Amino acid sequence: MRENDSVAVYFVHIMLYALRDQPARAGALLRQAGIDPAVLDDSSARVPATAFARLWLILIEALDDEFFHLDSHGMPLGSFALICRGLIQEPTLEKALRQCLGYFGLFLRDVRGILSLRGQRAVISLQSCIDDPQRRVYAEETLLVLVISLLCWLGGRRIAIDRTELTDARVRLEDDALLWGPNLQLGSGRTEVEFSADYLKLPVVQDLGALKTFLRSAPQGLVVRWRNQNGLAARVYRHLRQRDYDQWPTLLGLAGEVGLSPSSFRRKLEREGCSFQQIKDEVRRAMAFECLRDSDLSVAEIAAQTGFQEPSAFHRAFKKWTGESPGSYRQRLSAV
Repeated sequence: MRENDSVAVYFVHIMLYALRDQPARAGALLRQAGIDPAVLDDSSARVPATAFARLWLILIEALDDEFFHLDSHGMPLGSFALICRGLIQEPTLEKALRQCLGYFGLFLRDVRGILSLRGQRAVISLQSCIDDPQRRVYAEETLLVLVISLLCWLGGRRIAIDRTELTDARVRLEDDALLWGPNLQLGSGRTEVEFSADYLKLPVVQDLGALKTFLRSAPQGLVVRWRNQNGLAARVYRHLRQRDYDQWPTLLGLAGEVGLSPSSFRRKLEREGCSFQQIKDEVRRAMAFECLRDSDLSVAEIAAQTGFQEPSAFHRAFKKWTGESPGSYRQRLSAV
């Protein structure tokens, strides 16, 4: 984690939800972590990742709950380490993910996750009995962050998410595309995360030695790493998003722009769990979803804008991403 890494203040509000009626105590804990309490009044603010990590550790100690009192039962200190010890014994990400959801279910009472396979798609669905919409969205998003980040760590790579739906509406964040993929639907009435089932075939690559290092660096390795707006992957993502597809640089060209050799460029992306090609694919998906949602362009025009030589190739790719055709996706959104 680098000094200039930062996290949206939205996630600070999540951690402080249990202290919403205790502003003096919340302010004292924020100052202990090196965060000015005034930052809470600015919805667009960001806090340094190092301070966010300190606050995380301070709060779970203060609340005696690794789930920040977002669940009526919660997770006593040490629960997360216990879950991780069980997961590194599993041979594949599918077995690890099923066990992961089951382990969280042993502690949490108000929100539970279920994995289902729909053809070539893997879907994590959450079921919640929380009545308060604010606590519900906070609890659901926290559980998903923990599960997806753990899955990334266990597989040693970033999992590209193709669709995310959250039951309740919330503000949109600049972190959203990297956290939840290009197709995020807020206030949809259900909470699901969808990605390629191929990831579930990957082996678990972490062992006990790696776990000890991982736990010592928590929550940086768990949460901040996957919200890193200043890492190379995020910079590459933003660079491509700001340009038309036909203006995208090659790996060699972009490496030169950021002052790296091609080999160093690749290695830095690998350490962040992705590749240049994966980022390009994510941006193409983001462009496609955005055009289908927010423009009147034809499917053929969108295919051309996102770098597909033929509309039929775009249709096949989109169906692989979502399980439905571009036309069906657009029609379903217009009916909402």
